[in-house]
Amino acid sequence: MIDSRGLERAPGEKPDSTFSQRALSEDFAERRARAREKLDAVDPHKRPGGIEADPKRREWFEAVYALAEDDPAGVPWAHLEPRPLLEDWLAAGSIVGLRALDVGCGLGDNAEALARAGAHVVAFDLVERAVQWAQERFPQSSVDYHVADLFDAPSEWRGAFDLVHELYTLQALPETLLPDAARALAAFVAPGGTLLVISRARDDNEEIGGPPWPLARQDIEAFAVDGLRLVSLEDIPPSGHLARHWRAEFRRDEAGG
Repeated sequence: MIDSRGLERAPGEKPDSTFSQRALSEDFAERRARAREKLDAVDPHKRPGGIEADPKRREWFEAVYALAEDDPAGVPWAHLEPRPLLEDWLAAGSIVGLRALDVGCGLGDNAEALARAGAHVVAFDLVERAVQWAQERFPQSSVDYHVADLFDAPSEWRGAFDLVHELYTLQALPETLLPDAARALAAFVAPGGTLLVISRARDDNEEIGGPPWPLARQDIEAFAVDGLRLVSLEDIPPSGHLARHWRAEFRRDEAGG
C-alpha cells in the first residue's frame, strides 16, 4: 500500500513519523520560539479584556503569516509534514475516491496527505497568504485550495463531503465559538460521511491558559450536532514530544437510513 506520504508500506505497518523523529532542526526550533514570543505579544487573547478586540482571532491569524515573512518556523502549527495522528488514521483504512475537506489547511501538509491517500481534496484557510504558500509549496498538487471562513463558507460545500478533516483549528478558537464551529463543521458532511477531529486534550475540570485551548471530553462530544453521531473517541496519552490528544470520528447516517 501507499501511505499518506507517498511511501510504500506493508499492510498494517504504521507510519514512523513522530515528533521525536521529526527532522526539524535546532535552528528551526529556535526560530519558532522567537516567533512565538512575537505572536504572543500581538495576541489580544493573551491580554485581559483583549478578546473583544478580535473575537474570531482573524487579525491574529493574519498577523501570524505576515510576521512569518515566508519562514515556516514563524507559523506555530507548520511542521512541514502531515501530522502523525492523521497519518495513523489514514493508514488504518482507505479514503480512495472520497470527497474530502481539510479545514484550516495552513501550509497544506495534511491536505496533501489526504490527496496522496486517494481523496479528492478541497482545502481552505482563513488567511490568503496561507493558501498562496500552500500552493507555492505544492505547485503540482491536485488539492483545490481556497480562501474561506469556517463561519461563512461557500454554500455549495454544504453536505458535499464524505470526509471532513479538522485538526488544531478548534483549539485555536475561544470556547464561545465552539458551538458555532460544531454546526459549521457538521454542515459540510454528506449523508454517510465522516467528520474527523484531532485536537490536544485536557480533563473536564482542568484549568487552562491559552490560547491554544486544549479541548475537554465534553467539548469533543458536543460536536455531535445536526445529525452527526459520535462513533469513536480516542484519548491518546502523551508520547515523546506529542501531548495528550483526542481523535474523534463522527458519522452522518445515510439518507433514509
